[in-house]
Amino acid sequence: MAKLEAIDYSAPDASEKFVKSLRETGFGVLKKHPINKSLVESIYNNWQGFFDSEEKEDFLYNKGPQDGFFPAKLAESAKGQSVQDIKEYFHYYPWGQCPTALKEELAQYYSEARTLASQLLSWVEEYSPAEVAANYRQPLGSMVEDSEQSLLRVLHYPPLKGDEEASAIRAAAHEDINLLTVLPAASEPGLQVLDKNGDWLEVPCEFGNLIINIGDMLQEASGHYFPSTTHRVVNPDGADMKKSRISLPLFLHPNPEVELSDKYTAGSYLNERLRELGVI
Repeated sequence: MAKLEAIDYSAPDASEKFVKSLRETGFGVLKKHPINKSLVESIYNNWQGFFDSEEKEDFLYNKGPQDGFFPAKLAESAKGQSVQDIKEYFHYYPWGQCPTALKEELAQYYSEARTLASQLLSWVEEYSPAEVAANYRQPLGSMVEDSEQSLLRVLHYPPLKGDEEASAIRAAAHEDINLLTVLPAASEPGLQVLDKNGDWLEVPCEFGNLIINIGDMLQEASGHYFPSTTHRVVNPDGADMKKSRISLPLFLHPNPEVELSDKYTAGSYLNERLRELGVI
């Protein structure tokens, strides 16, 4: 199985290579980037403790704003799928609920990841062909300025017991809703992306890599020039079945009133997709 190549964030041609990778695969993988690796490792360890505890039940999500803990029985199904993903997760927003002991480092990561994601959006705009850039209703970076919609999801894929539904996997093939998703390499492998030829590519899972993918909103805003690429998290086998997997995606969302296209604002697009997923 082919692999995506990691791009050196500090290289002079990083921005051009990154946008080329996004265009061709829907994903860009960065190494030597500014996100603090020890911070990510600490979050993985501390949130493993949270998911292993009963405390999580005290933070059940709020239905309207969608902040808080989503237990496995409420895990979403990918669009078009009837079988639930094998996962549980916590939605963090700076204005939302969060365990006090875990909030400081999560807030720091949220801030660092958002700053980097905004820079990556500027790279996308810089290397968008003129006819594509003409589709943008406003500079891409300004779409997310002061947005309270960007979501940090702490995902826990629990060890597999062997009695899961036959077709159930950790995350069925899906596309993200937002502009860009920023994801540090997870604590265990499993992430794959579907390429233009219909083949699944392994996404490099070396700890310290940063994985960025395009969401549906950027696809819509760019007139489908940048593809919102299908990806999934497959189940491990052998001894790895007994391992948990923690993942930390930041979903970069515009302000609700931002116009993506003639058809959608960011708010109307998000509501349509959340209804399709059955979470509102």
